[in-house]
This record gives sequence, C-alpha cells and structure tokens, in this order.
Amino acid sequence: MMPGDSSMASLVQRIARQALATFRNAPAVGDEASKAFLENHGKLRSLMSEVRAADLKLVPRRAEDGGAPPAQHPYHRSAPPVTYMHICETDQFSMGVFLLKSGASIPLHDHPGMHGVLKVMYGKVRISCFDRLERPAGGGGALPRAEMGALRRYVLRSTGEYTEESGPCVLSPDRDNLHQIDAVDGPTAFMDILAPPYDPDDGRDCHYYKVLPGEGVKDSEQTEKEVWLMEISQPPEFWCGGEPYPGPEVCL
Repeated sequence: MMPGDSSMASLVQRIARQALATFRNAPAVGDEASKAFLENHGKLRSLMSEVRAADLKLVPRRAEDGGAPPAQHPYHRSAPPVTYMHICETDQFSMGVFLLKSGASIPLHDHPGMHGVLKVMYGKVRISCFDRLERPAGGGGALPRAEMGALRRYVLRSTGEYTEESGPCVLSPDRDNLHQIDAVDGPTAFMDILAPPYDPDDGRDCHYYKVLPGEGVKDSEQTEKEVWLMEISQPPEFWCGGEPYPGPEVCL
C-alpha cells in the first residue's frame, strides 16, 4: 500500500484520519463552526455509523463473563466496573473503547470545551445529556453555604438508548456536554472520540456531578427538564481500568 493510499486502510484508520482532519480546525469555544468543519464532522459521523465490533476485533462479552460491577473502593482488589482500550491520541483528539460490565455506569460528567462522538459496539447503553443554563443559581433549598458554590442550574436535554444499530451520539462544547452513560441489559462497549483530549493543565479536567434530590419538572408538558446539579468528587464506586486494544493499528 502506497503512503496516503486509503483504499486498503482499515475502517478504524480511516476514522482516525477523518477525526484528525475534522478537529485540526475545530472552532474555538463560542465561535461559529465553519462550513469546512461541519462538512468534515459529517464525514466523521458517517464513518462512525459504519463501525462495528468486528472492525476493532472486539468479542462481545456476556453477563457471566464479568457479572455486576463491584461496589468496593477502587483500592480494593476487585475488577473495575469500566475498562478502557486506548487506540490513539494526538493533540487534537483521543480515540478508544470503553467497556462497561453489566449494571455499570459512567457517572454524570462534563467535557470542558470539548467535542465528542460515541458509537456503541455491542450491547445497549442509556445516555442522559445535560447542558448548563446561563443564568445565576437562585435556589438550592437548605444546602450549606459551602455547597452552594458547587451548585448550578442545568437542563436535561435528552435521554435515549443506543445499540450497535444506532447512529453515533454527539456532544459539543455548548450542546449535550454533560452526560451519564449506563449499561442496559448486560455488558456493553462503545468507541469514543474526544477532541481535544482531557488535559487538566489546559483547563480540561473531568468534573463529576449529581442531581439534587427532589428535583421535579415544573410543567408536566415540558420536554426539557430543568434540574440542580452539584459538582462532586469522583464517586467511589466508579473507577476505570485499562486493557489492551486488539484491533488494527492506527498510524497518524
């Protein structure tokens, strides 16, 4: 195969190349996306729609392979409820696979200033997406003053279930930027692209949140539910381990 020849490149290689082309010229936070970015992003979503577990040499796991996730502290000698297979990473994006055991969840978290594309490889996930409302917090009930600073008003944009036959789930800096991902009816895995990658030194740390108890919808007819979210530490029942990626090599 000649350098640059994509006719025989693996699908995961083509996805990585398209991700690089897409996010090399991503709009700055708050800026309008260019026509070229939107076209490239559409091509990336189309490629992600095609990918399946077999393209990554993933073998779907059964519930009895791992069982329900352990509830112990991450320092206990238990298998993690979620593992990650690293595929590749550049300054522009990271790409890998998250594998969730039966009953596992990736808690509600954010992606500061980041884009994302998620595609289920096998099993089923439920994804709940939130966005911050740009107005001051004026409630919170009888919370201690120290906790009020971590309180923000958000809107639940959507909750949906995704399988390998579903299209990709997409997030951007200003849309569906917070989400919770739950395994439904058994183990599941999804391919994940984040752009740019998390980097605490560059203001892109991962923050976790919880929905305040007793939150309800003001109007039963409204489709987007407003809720109070509080920033919290990483939940002790969640931690992520690593395992080798078995699929085709990616070269960029």
